[in-house]
Amino acid sequence: MTSMGKTRTTRETSRTGRARRPGRVWAAGLAAGLAGAALATAVTAAPAAAGERVPGEWRLTATGTDARFRGLAAVSRSVAWVAGSKGTVLRTTDGGKSWRNVSPAGAGELEFRDVEAFDARRAVVLAIGEGEASRVYRTEDGGETWTESFRNTDPRAFYDCMTFFDRRHGLAMSDPVDGRYRILSTRDGGRSWEVLPDDGMPDALPGEAGFAASGQCLVSAGPRDVWLATGGGATGRVLHSADRGLTWTATETTIPAGEGAKGVFGLAFRDRRHGIAVGGDYRKDQPSPRAAAVTGDAGRAWTASATPPPAYRSGVAWLPHTRSSALAVGPTGTDLTTDGGRTWRTVDAGSYDTVDCTLDGACWASGEKGRIARALLRTP
Repeated sequence: MTSMGKTRTTRETSRTGRARRPGRVWAAGLAAGLAGAALATAVTAAPAAAGERVPGEWRLTATGTDARFRGLAAVSRSVAWVAGSKGTVLRTTDGGKSWRNVSPAGAGELEFRDVEAFDARRAVVLAIGEGEASRVYRTEDGGETWTESFRNTDPRAFYDCMTFFDRRHGLAMSDPVDGRYRILSTRDGGRSWEVLPDDGMPDALPGEAGFAASGQCLVSAGPRDVWLATGGGATGRVLHSADRGLTWTATETTIPAGEGAKGVFGLAFRDRRHGIAVGGDYRKDQPSPRAAAVTGDAGRAWTASATPPPAYRSGVAWLPHTRSSALAVGPTGTDLTTDGGRTWRTVDAGSYDTVDCTLDGACWASGEKGRIARALLRTP
């Protein structure tokens, strides 16, 4: 069920585990663009506080591919990595003016859904799928060469997402095996991996799994805290570990589940206590009420957004240097909150699967048909 709308045996199908970086109020209008040209879709937004930096419009960049990029790692306003379908990995070092295809050799049949990048040269990508389709690759030279550091040999496992606490310590998660989520751990930056014991993992609900939709079904904040998003079971849950994946607690959210296409798709935490969950029903003909929820206690309890995004959302990110502003994205648009996730308003109609923001003043988004966009923070 981790793949978007496929069965367990044919899933299509998640994001880097880095803690989502906080952000400032998105008070400027957004516009979608193509190859750097803005589409005339002006958006009126609330005025920014004096001196605050705000993002400008989304500007699409020319990628030269129709791959779908559900994995995104924004390193800076200049450097970003994306990972997607057809075994495709792209990297930019000039703010999206050009993209270099740095895909691992022989990976054309793989589905990359998550990427963690530490800088312009070092990155780790996750391929999803049943059995040996789930793999991890690592590069230390900007994608010139890749090393396969993990290949799943258990046909029951299906890895969805990956996260890193720092440059050395990271986790990846699989759908339940023998009734419990499987957690993979690295202590050397992704060079080697080991499966953690599952005695500290609560039982999964019948039909429950993760969604490999945006690389955000497993996210971290700080040196030890990590959260896992679920769907497909009776309720949409978020699991939390405060010891790097050894022991977990599960909490129900207000985001509806109950079917294989519904649940929590993406998470973002600006610190170890304050987080946002987004999701819904990814089927185009189905509504997604209560598509967002917030927590202020590390996920012990979740509160439904009073005014949620109007449709299914798969990705979410805090804007840099703020305690209250974040973006959510999905196939039907981008939404902004300026009150910590309690209320949202749509600010763009373009299709994106995932979003990430950087501390030096940029937000990036990626999705279907090779779409990658960037917006820079500015002082109005």
